[in-house]
Amino acid sequence: MSVRVLIADDQALIRAGLAALFRAAPGLEVAGEACDGAEAVTLAEHTRPDVVLMDIRMPVLDGIGATRRILAAPEEQRPHVVVLTTFDLDEYVYTALGEGASGFLLKDTPPERIISAIHAVAAGDILIAPRITHRLVETYALQHRAKEFAVPELAELTAREKEVLRLVGNGLSNHQIAERLVLSEATVKTHVKRIMTKLRLSSRAQAVVVAYESGLVVPGPRGQ
Repeated sequence: MSVRVLIADDQALIRAGLAALFRAAPGLEVAGEACDGAEAVTLAEHTRPDVVLMDIRMPVLDGIGATRRILAAPEEQRPHVVVLTTFDLDEYVYTALGEGASGFLLKDTPPERIISAIHAVAAGDILIAPRITHRLVETYALQHRAKEFAVPELAELTAREKEVLRLVGNGLSNHQIAERLVLSEATVKTHVKRIMTKLRLSSRAQAVVVAYESGLVVPGPRGQ
């Protein structure tokens, strides 16, 4: 079954290049092309893509606003959103991750890596290497830091779920968390799923942002 990709970018040459790349790649299908964020929201609703490749800066509605609206859809209709950016240390990208984007790709990423990233995120895998995500999050988290009580949903988490969220925030995989807490990987997956549901999160990257902004993880060389 093909992964259906919606491309949103205000530059026609980039849209055309990505569309040609995806049409030539086995297992990928172009669901549509949008020249601004508003059109991306409309096309996402009507074409039901698996993945939206979203430029961060676009006219009418930017990639952050478009991501927010697209991920407000019911869970069964919600695609994965991957942000396209020029710079990895970009506050707009940080904000998009906080809105639920699954990760980001630099615009100069080689074609074969873009294709593999689309397949990875469609399968629910973590798209961005933890060290890159954490460098981005640590750069901007203190500017957005909220007190724990300002994230009321955290009160719904059990002590174990908070510990799992802290470890997710520190970049550990489910397997690594299972080893650290002496749990089965299936149990960790259950905890992560409950955390995502309780906090109304759309992606693991968003969970990392919440972990930092709530103070569960403190920026530093190795996290806390």
